[in-house]
Amino acid sequence: MNTTLLSAVKAGVARGRIELKHTFMTPQDLWTYFFPAFALLITMFFMRDATVPGTSFSLGSRTLPSALGMGIAFGGLVTIAAALTIEREDGTLLRAKAVPNGMFGYLVGKIVTVTGITLLSLAIQLIPAAFLLDGLSLSGWHTWFTLLWVVLLGLVATMPIGAIFGSMLSNPQNMGLIMLPIMGLIATSGIFYPITNFPTWLQWIAQVFPIYWLGLGMRSALLPDSMAAVEFGGSWRHLETVGVLGAWAAFGLIVAPIVLRRMARRESGSAVEARRTRAMQRTR
Repeated sequence: MNTTLLSAVKAGVARGRIELKHTFMTPQDLWTYFFPAFALLITMFFMRDATVPGTSFSLGSRTLPSALGMGIAFGGLVTIAAALTIEREDGTLLRAKAVPNGMFGYLVGKIVTVTGITLLSLAIQLIPAAFLLDGLSLSGWHTWFTLLWVVLLGLVATMPIGAIFGSMLSNPQNMGLIMLPIMGLIATSGIFYPITNFPTWLQWIAQVFPIYWLGLGMRSALLPDSMAAVEFGGSWRHLETVGVLGAWAAFGLIVAPIVLRRMARRESGSAVEARRTRAMQRTR
């Protein structure tokens, strides 16, 4: 790694740490982390007496790991896309472009920020759940090893895709174009109800995308092995999880730099000023 690139990495890590510190000290940002987590925990708590069809296992305990996987996907896809869209409009990306390897350092910073926020969100939900819900498996090296590789591979699989989405949107108001398909995938990916109860064609569609596999991976880490029986194929399918998430990661890591370079080349002072003017008109 040459000196310029190493400096960009260091600058990106420093940027990410500053953004994390800022967001952890901002009440509005903390509210966006804590409130959904508490709402989810309360919902899971009241679902604890319902059972997964065909078993006596709590539906609330089964749903929590799925929701954690959903959170990883949501953070990687939506947070990166929203940041790129907003900071493209306010000129942040243009300033990054003006620095040698500035775009690379910018992306490193976003990776640090999103990873930190994701880990915080996981802790906020997982620690109270250990006391509120029965049946979660939180002991043993297998649990923590599986959590580690699922979280890391999930972020690598989703963040480049989020960057691609963000580079394609020039207006933050167009985030609905990303949110609607993601919410549809969440509804059909077995997050809140076992995928085996869906039509066969819908099961196959869900298995193409990372959200289902992140939910499955988190369930394999936090649920007893007996719960694999209600999954598609009757197993946790770790090899398939690695394969699908790895394929999405490879696709994103190949395509994202190309798309981002093209986006950066189109950035100019006049383009930023035009977007600022449109933004001001929207707020009037």
